[in-house]
Amino acid sequence: MSQSDRGLRRLAAGTLLVAFQGTTAPEWVLRELEHGLGGVTLFGFNVADPTQVLDLTTALRGAGEPVISLDEEGGDVTRLAYHVGSPYPGNAALGAVDDVELTRRVYRAIGSELAACGINLDMAPSADVNTEADNPVIGTRSFGTGPELVARHTVAAVQGLQSVNVAACVKHFPGHGATRVDSHLAVPVVDVGLDVLRERELVPFRAAIGAGARSVMTAHVAVPVVTGETPATLSGAALTGLLRGELGYDGVVVTDALDMHAITKSVGLAGGAVLTLAAGSDLLCLGPLPTYDDVQAIIAEIVSAVREGRLAEARLEEAAARVAALRSWAAAPRRIAAEQNVVGLHAARRAVRLTGSATPLVEPLVIEVDTPPTIAVGDVPWGVGPWLPDAEIVRVKPAAADAPALLAKAAGRSLVVVVKDAHRHHESQELVSALVAARPDTTVIEMGLPVWRPASAAYIATYGAARANAQAAVELLTA
Repeated sequence: MSQSDRGLRRLAAGTLLVAFQGTTAPEWVLRELEHGLGGVTLFGFNVADPTQVLDLTTALRGAGEPVISLDEEGGDVTRLAYHVGSPYPGNAALGAVDDVELTRRVYRAIGSELAACGINLDMAPSADVNTEADNPVIGTRSFGTGPELVARHTVAAVQGLQSVNVAACVKHFPGHGATRVDSHLAVPVVDVGLDVLRERELVPFRAAIGAGARSVMTAHVAVPVVTGETPATLSGAALTGLLRGELGYDGVVVTDALDMHAITKSVGLAGGAVLTLAAGSDLLCLGPLPTYDDVQAIIAEIVSAVREGRLAEARLEEAAARVAALRSWAAAPRRIAAEQNVVGLHAARRAVRLTGSATPLVEPLVIEVDTPPTIAVGDVPWGVGPWLPDAEIVRVKPAAADAPALLAKAAGRSLVVVVKDAHRHHESQELVSALVAARPDTTVIEMGLPVWRPASAAYIATYGAARANAQAAVELLTA
């Protein structure tokens, strides 16, 4: 391989954030880092505990200068606490409190944990304005339904993370909040005019750019007025015209995971990599599915695209310069905050809401209504069990639940029903309605968005299913 070929391959590899299975770095990842690989994205399956994560990131750094990223949003989407649930409430809870200083403190604490583990880019916060209640992928990940509310808390989150030199990655540009389709599975469409887009979706991104956000993540969402039928991730009109041009952004553009069906089922993984680079992306998050062979094929396709004139080499050089500036910024000495978990519980307590009055618990039966996990969240544990050790906890699938049998089991006892996003699951609503009709003294705890409510004696809204949210709810229940 000639010097120029090696240089071009290095440029191509430098745009990729790869993933791998296990809690130690495979040899191929370390080898590729030596040859210029951009970095890695970590997932729950890469995490055992903070010491192990630091050992892993130290090994990665020993092989190169990687961007080391993950999704740590607090709330439902967590990677560091994937196996136990996050000690921090997510954005919906912080938006419900609406104290920007609290949001800044929570994200500074999250950033401090990431910095202590050697992570330099957090794929957070979500700046999506969640105007569609039936949104299957955003929901509690959003600060709320109002553009100005979301904007001020997005800014606070960016400031909190970046105060400890962890780069924020504001997502999902140009906005995923008005969709009813999960882009992991298909291409959602936000079919609004430019005026609505500017007054709603773009407001938080404009504010985040003004606050110095180091990176912005693309959405695999089509916005016909800008992108036609093409997802924004692959659209020069969205990334170069709208984001770079109209909004004046010159930081790093990171793609959402390219292994999502919106990309793989349309243009393919390698084809999508070339198209998004041409559109203006700088770092390509490949997601958890691509293998070493896939990575090799993607690099080869990027190199071929340059050789064949389908992709300008100058575009790769521009991306490399932006990523180098991000690495340099993140390498500055870190100022780690001390409060960490304390502020998470404090925030969850401020967010939790009680309607009605909870009566003292008597031999409580807790029915947790199972809700299928989304791909973004994964199989993170949730529920109130850890905080009610003396209760009998029953986890049921709503379609298979036997309401009369559950009511018989609850006879003479306190009944607590725990749901998550009941407004999105008709079978959950039917089960809860049947239980509450027979037992009006039931306490219902909603651990998603409090959109649908039964007429129970007490209704507790947590605005999220993180560990801190559960503890705050039980404290209200047992006060």
